Amino acid sequence: MSRFRGRLAAAAALVLVGFGLIGARMVYLQVYRHEELATRAEANRIAVLPVVPNRGLIVDRNGVVLATNYSAYTLEITPSKVSDLEGTIDALSQLVEIQTRDRRRFKRLVDESKSFESLPIRTKLTDAEVARFMAQRFRFPGVDVRARLFRNYPLGDTGSHFLGYIGRINQAEKKAMEDWDEDTQANYRGTEVIGKLGVEQSYEQELHGQTGFEEVETSAGGRAVRRLKSHPPTPGNTLMLSIDIKLQAMVEQMFGDRRGTLVAIDPRNGEVLAFVSKPTFDPNLFVDGIDYESWKELNESIDKPLLNRALRGTYPPGSTFKPFMALAALNTGKRSASTVIQDNGSFVFGNHTFRSHGDKGLGPVDMYRSIVKSSNVYYYSLANEMGVDLMHEQLSPMGFGRRTGIDLENEGTGLLPSTAWKKRAYKRPEQQKWYAGETISLGIGQGYNNFTMLQLASATATLVAGGQRYQPRLVREIENVVTHEKKKVSGDALAPLPFQPEHVALIMRALHGVTQEGTSTGVFAGAPYKTGGKTGTAQAVGVRANEKYNAAKLAEHQRDHSVYMAFAPMENPSIALAVIVENAGWGAAAAAPMARRVFDYALLGLWPSDEDMAATQQGKSVAPIGTPRHAVDVPLPGAGSGAMATLQGTVPDGAADRAAPSPARPPASAPQQLAAVPASRSAR
Repeated sequence: MSRFRGRLAAAAALVLVGFGLIGARMVYLQVYRHEELATRAEANRIAVLPVVPNRGLIVDRNGVVLATNYSAYTLEITPSKVSDLEGTIDALSQLVEIQTRDRRRFKRLVDESKSFESLPIRTKLTDAEVARFMAQRFRFPGVDVRARLFRNYPLGDTGSHFLGYIGRINQAEKKAMEDWDEDTQANYRGTEVIGKLGVEQSYEQELHGQTGFEEVETSAGGRAVRRLKSHPPTPGNTLMLSIDIKLQAMVEQMFGDRRGTLVAIDPRNGEVLAFVSKPTFDPNLFVDGIDYESWKELNESIDKPLLNRALRGTYPPGSTFKPFMALAALNTGKRSASTVIQDNGSFVFGNHTFRSHGDKGLGPVDMYRSIVKSSNVYYYSLANEMGVDLMHEQLSPMGFGRRTGIDLENEGTGLLPSTAWKKRAYKRPEQQKWYAGETISLGIGQGYNNFTMLQLASATATLVAGGQRYQPRLVREIENVVTHEKKKVSGDALAPLPFQPEHVALIMRALHGVTQEGTSTGVFAGAPYKTGGKTGTAQAVGVRANEKYNAAKLAEHQRDHSVYMAFAPMENPSIALAVIVENAGWGAAAAAPMARRVFDYALLGLWPSDEDMAATQQGKSVAPIGTPRHAVDVPLPGAGSGAMATLQGTVPDGAADRAAPSPARPPASAPQQLAAVPASRSAR
């Protein structure tokens, strides 16, 4: 009995100790940690959810919408909440169409994301698909339908290279975002997409907006029961570009299936009027993840549609380089305008002969005639006299071989050679040495010279502005969507270059002479305004000294490029451009005709006739043919009704103040086309 009582007492003591511990724990939790645990319980009951803002609009200089948003439903899976991912997707495919490309995209997202993130398996569900899934939703834990905003580019591939696109934030971008300040990181909570290229990328912070939040009461299962409090998001700001999208579309149409780029700049303020890179691509393909087949087609195409040729494509400028060489000669005193050089068709340096136009000489040539008739010998000898380092010293400030500072990321630098550059570029001592013979071909824009058309257009704008420089700008204004306050972006002048007015006047007069008695005479026949320009032929592949260039014997991608730089009107230039049509031959054959039609649009408000457009696309046009149309009467290619409504009744921005005193339209009869004289590859 005593043993039993002892055991009972021990058990009672143990129970008392246990209850004592429980009581002490309750006191500790309910008294000492009451406030902390009450806050945590409230946090479990209330969830603070970020509300992603609408991304800002992008419009052109006339208000045409280039990038907007729309809402659609997506079917999403949280991998960490699904035990059998493949089985779940197979079951979902019985309710909602899920294609092979959807599975591939989802797999890529799973590899790039964390398991607890909600990832879309299907986007842009129809109402019927949403209804079918919601009726069976109980069968699919970890799967839900969400409403998301999608970016839309209503004009499709028009202007895709400067617009860029948005895409899902990848791991590399998430890591880079860790270096952002705390406020910016907080503003991106809940954001799943970011600008990848173009102005979508470079103006990401302006376009993103301010994230809002919602406080919602949740059930034990984490489902939202009711909304307690909310703070609405602030949409991103509106970007107004300097681009005239109708001019952009016209130029892209003129290129047809050919490759190349055209950049047009207002020399009075640096605003970019057209920024064309062909071929283009449809940025809508990237918005919710591009499918494998489309990516492969774009990425492996020999035409490289994803390459932004205007920003990163570099080419030898050919004879379009000569006017800048002439200006450098005047600035340094190496040549006067009246200095005469005998052009016998070739220039001999050491044991090498540098050829001219089909080995035909031009006779005595002064500076004016050297530009108008495009004398190679004049510039071979000038390059030899100046030397590579003086050329670099004079031409680099004009923008050659350096970034222009345009408001796009990843701009190419091009190459303006110097002896210092060669020492840095090569490893072996014999390669680092600069040979005098290498300087000769630089004078006609060949050799190591490689520039972007953006650099050439910017240099042309600086020239016709008398040395006044501007950083090229695609964004003209940023409008705050709340206050409607507009902030001007473009137009800040840089320090001018010390050009002598009489030197600039001589070069511009010679460039005008090119259109009157030189290589682009036929192209500008009948133009009711005065313009200046210079044709060029840029080599795609080299030819041996004892061989002659024969395009018919070369593959299409090995033929010379057609280049043209130009400005208009002569009296007060309001547009300067550079254009290259890859593998299209000499400058007057393909590039110059496009410049003529750009000027007709910008100065006169005219759009090429159908037959003229077709001839230009084939590189067979000279002066315009047929009866041109008023640009306001021509539908914007690819535009929907909303965009078209914006365009109706508008004219090209600034056309009135750009136009020279001349008739608004040309006469009904087309100007007579002049016979084009074939030119050699290195001259024009």
